[in-house]
Amino acid sequence: FPQGTILLNMTETDEKIQTRHRNGEVPNKDSTMGEDVFDETYREKEGPKPPMRIVWRNVLMMSLLHLGALYGIFLIPSASPLTLMWSVLCFVISGLGITAGVHRLWSHRAYKASLPLRVFLAIANSMAFQNDIYEWSRDHRVHHKYSETDADPHNASRGFFFSHIGWLLVRKHPDVIEKGSKLDLTDLKMDKVVMFQRRFYKPSVVLMCFIFPMLVPWLLWDESLWVGYFIPTLLRYAVVLNATWLVNSAAHMWGNRPYDVQIYPRENMFVTLGALGEGFHNYHHTFPYDYSTSEFGCKLNFTTCFINFMCFCGLAKECKRVSKDAAQARAQRTGDGSYKTG
Repeated sequence: FPQGTILLNMTETDEKIQTRHRNGEVPNKDSTMGEDVFDETYREKEGPKPPMRIVWRNVLMMSLLHLGALYGIFLIPSASPLTLMWSVLCFVISGLGITAGVHRLWSHRAYKASLPLRVFLAIANSMAFQNDIYEWSRDHRVHHKYSETDADPHNASRGFFFSHIGWLLVRKHPDVIEKGSKLDLTDLKMDKVVMFQRRFYKPSVVLMCFIFPMLVPWLLWDESLWVGYFIPTLLRYAVVLNATWLVNSAAHMWGNRPYDVQIYPRENMFVTLGALGEGFHNYHHTFPYDYSTSEFGCKLNFTTCFINFMCFCGLAKECKRVSKDAAQARAQRTGDGSYKTG
């Protein structure tokens, strides 16, 4: 573990601890604790579902993006090796803006980051262009708290297409909006980096997601702007989007459930490789506060390696970690029998 890791030896189950927090039996300085813990009291409203309203602007934009990305694939043979390497680097940077940034840091508060690291992750998040930190974190906490219900923004029980991209092409279910508005987001509102990025999100996206990835190859090694726009910009952006979406779709449908057989999220190795370590999803939904989102540390988990390195550099600290004994006990109690150590 990196220096400063907070090892949570949850001999009490995490559910019991959260209950004790809610009942005031355990002091809790962070009023937002538990906002990403599944709410078993929620019940979907009876009666017919509200009509699905398609957002045609989003349909058009996503169609054009993926057509542009497809064209970018055909341009790959004409691109210089440096441009291809730059595209991979942009993928990693923007991916970390989601995984290490808005997901593990801001949504789950699984570790603490210094100001320079938070600024870098906010810039990387703008490069990823998946909504600003505040909105992404709010929706992700709603997803955890009401997973696979009407209040889940990308409810996997509605099928692969909806949980992958369809949820972005239609208006949100009223329960998603209602539950999101009731979350305590004080921690996000008090983070000046989060609110600064939210205020200047649109220009930051134009600069970091589109202009910067395109201009660097043109300025530094004379790549054409055409290739710079379609490969490190559109193709890279589409790949990052789909890697993130696979966590919502594939990792909620296919794979083992070694920690909790009663929930949708699975351990999906394909998603793990494509999403920088985010495919250990049954573990993550069982222990959302673990900074590694996995029992196995850096194993196939680039984001955990990055956070560990930031701890080594003194830029991150207080990484929350579930003890191995607690993970094994939970697997034996509620898992599907596929649990393996290592």
